[in-house]
Parts: sequence; C-alpha cells; structure tokens
Amino acid sequence: MDIERLHYMANQIAANFAVQGEDSAIAATAAHITSFWDPRMKSQIIKSERSGLSPIAAAAVASLG
Repeated sequence: MDIERLHYMANQIAANFAVQGEDSAIAATAAHITSFWDPRMKSQIIKSERSGLSPIAAAAVASLG
C-alpha cells in the first residue's frame, strides 16, 4: 500500500482519538493499528519516515516498533 495512504489513515485514527488527551490518544491509536491493520501495513508504517504523521500518530507508530 502507498505510504502516503497509510500516513493519512493513521492521522485520521489519531485525530478521532485526540479528544481523549494525548497519552490516551497515542495508546488508542497504537491499539487500533495493532488490532485492525494487516501485518504488512503495520510493518510498512513502522519502517517509514514519520514526517508525514501527526504528533499523536507518530508517537503511536513509534510505540509499535
């Protein structure tokens, strides 16, 4: 899958959880990616440059890898 699309998806997930506060949003975003993303998608986003991710999404991805 295109990395820009994965970044978009991760940012959307993070934005939905942002109202919970930063720490909770990071944990919830990481949990969502772990639970619902295909292993290939997870691997690809973990290995990617994270400059296209929001701070919450970047922290969530960093916690995965």
